Parts: sequence; C-alpha cells; structure tokens
Amino acid sequence: MFDMNIALAPDRSVSGGKHLIELPTGELSIQVMRSDIPLDALCGFAARRNPKRGFLFVSKVLGKHIPVRPSVMRHVHTLLAAKIPTNLPGPVVVVGMAETAIALGHGVYDEYVRLSRRPDTLFIHSTRYHLDRPAAMEFREEHSHAADHILYLPEVARHRELFESARSLVLVDDEASTGATFVNLVRAFKARIPSIQQIVTTVITDWRGPMRTAHTLAQMPVQSCSIAILEGEYQFKAAANLVATEMPKSVGDAACKDHLLPRNQGRFGLSGRTRLDGDVYRAAFAGLAQERGAVNSNDKLLVLGTGEFAYPPFLLAEELEAAGLDVHYQSTTRSPALIGGALACGLTFADNYGDRIANYVYNVAPGQYERVIIAHETPAGSIDETLTEALQATTLEI
Repeated sequence: MFDMNIALAPDRSVSGGKHLIELPTGELSIQVMRSDIPLDALCGFAARRNPKRGFLFVSKVLGKHIPVRPSVMRHVHTLLAAKIPTNLPGPVVVVGMAETAIALGHGVYDEYVRLSRRPDTLFIHSTRYHLDRPAAMEFREEHSHAADHILYLPEVARHRELFESARSLVLVDDEASTGATFVNLVRAFKARIPSIQQIVTTVITDWRGPMRTAHTLAQMPVQSCSIAILEGEYQFKAAANLVATEMPKSVGDAACKDHLLPRNQGRFGLSGRTRLDGDVYRAAFAGLAQERGAVNSNDKLLVLGTGEFAYPPFLLAEELEAAGLDVHYQSTTRSPALIGGALACGLTFADNYGDRIANYVYNVAPGQYERVIIAHETPAGSIDETLTEALQATTLEI
C-alpha cells in the first residue's frame, strides 16, 4: 500500500537555539549543543506509530528512512571512526545494533580498521532472528517496536577467541536518546565477558544532554565514553488529546531461520576489512541490462537493502557510484511510522524473512528512480511482489 499524507508543521527556531517541531503525537523540543555537520543535513523529524515513544529522529545520512548517496554515508562512517581512540585495550569488538545501525556499525568498523591498522578487531551485529547457533547473550531495547536483540557466538575459532577475550567494546547505533539500550548491552557483555575494560558508545546524533549522559555513564559497569557527530538535548510533550493507535505486528514468530540465512553477513562475527565480491557487482549490471536494457549513466539508480541485510548492498551501491552512476542507497525497515514531516511517503509490503509482518520503505515513490536493485540475503523469490512491482525493481541475491 502506498501512503501519501499531509506534511507536518515545519520546525521553528526559538530563543536559545532551540527548535520546536509539532508532531501529530505531541511537541518535540530540541537544542543542538555541538555538531560537526549542520542539523538540517543530519536529520529531520517524524512521528512514530509507537505508544512508547511518539517521535522519530529521521537520519538523512544513515540510509534507512531516507535515500542517501553512498559517498555521504561513507563520509559519516569515516568521521565517526576517526573519533574512536586507536589505542583502546584489545581485542576490540565493534557491535552494530539491529536493525537500524547494522550498515552504520559495519562501516564504522571498516573505517576504524583502515585508520588504526589494528589486527585484533571483530565486527558483529545483533539480530532479531532465532538461529540454530549458540547465543552469547540477549538484551532488550525498551522503547523499540521490536525489543529483543540476540548476539550469537562467532563461528570461526579465531573470531570467537577475539570475542570472548575482548577488553574494549565499541557500540554503534544511529542515535542515543536515553542510553538505556547501551547500558543493557554492556551489562550483558560484562556478565558474559568479564575481561571488558572500556566502552565507547558511538552514534550519529546524541540527544541525551548532560544529565541523561551522566546518568548513562554512572550505570555502566566499566569505564565508558561517548562519541557523536551531533550532541544535543530533547524534550517531548505528548499531545493531550492523543488517541492510542494499535501497533502493527512487528515481532517475528521466533521460528528458526537457518534455511533463510545461509551465509554469515555479520551475525557470527567478521574480522578484517570487508570487500564486495566482484561477481556481485557484475551480476548487478547484468540484472539491470537484462531487465530494462543497457545501463544509462543518466538514470537515477536506487540500491535497496532488506532489513538486517544492509552493508553488502551498501558496498554494491558504493561500487556503482564509483563507476560514475547516479546512485542512492537505502534499506527497508520493520519500523512503523506516520507519514509526514521527514517521511514524505511510504510503501508497505510483507517481510522476506518469513515472519509475516509488515515492512516499509519510506521516501521512495514509484517512478522516482529509473532503476531499482533490491539486494537480499534470503532465497530467490522471497521478496514480496508488492515491492518489486511498485518500484519495477530487479532483485539480486548476495
């Protein structure tokens, strides 16, 4: 289903450098205290279909709710990685938070490895999916539409050794507003891996403000520091006449997904810098040509990742952009939100992981791009035809 609703009231500046954003769910007040990139270039705002939290910070550089040029995303990855100390006690484990920050976390990891040249690093991301593998830990994200995260033990012996002897954790998420998820994860890690000595929380936008940040740090069981591109503070006043709406089903069926997820794309740990197989790049071009004729360099192209499968499609988009094509990248999400404000439109379709829950693509309208590649890790035929037909897309299994 394709939804187009009226836009939200624009934000307005008030004294003290604050911004007030009127949402259907209430009033969001923010203040930027420091930022490496202007606020308008980093994020917009929208309303959540979530009774736990009525607002949404919509990143313009994450590649989740808004299409982004891969080079812009890579710049953000590099900017954050450069802030992470290169002399952290090792091994260093970088964790990307499902599903929103998987590509961000993986990109920050790759750039950190490049900049630090450290061999004792591991990337792993949390997942919502149950697999027939030993789990290292589970933790919760209280305000999320889908609260449970699972971290699996790495499958390669050397990677498992890095994981289980880690002394530093770099936790990557798109934004921080309370810090509760970081605290939950660090406590779970410390209970499982007592050797942890140092925590670095890494986000694009940190909205906790001084008091919330101090509270987060006080709850951490080990020494911690925070890095971000933007630091600010928010307050949210829920609308007095707000009528609670029923949340769409956004939690999976807890069934084993091994048959749908045959490859390790980061759930079981990866070490060393990530590269895209050249065959994938060639297959993408071949698929485009077969679908609609020769690739025109003037065509606007969208590479669309699917849910937790976010970084390999980003690498594909990056390669296509490097080849001179006009490329944007984005990935689908299970996050329900109201159309308006930074979410101009939305497309709803069935997920490709067998959970029978709604997934969404925001800010992509049918006909907006001449070429669309939907890259997925699940088997051929798993992508809902509602999505492929609406976007006239080519699918590519990686």
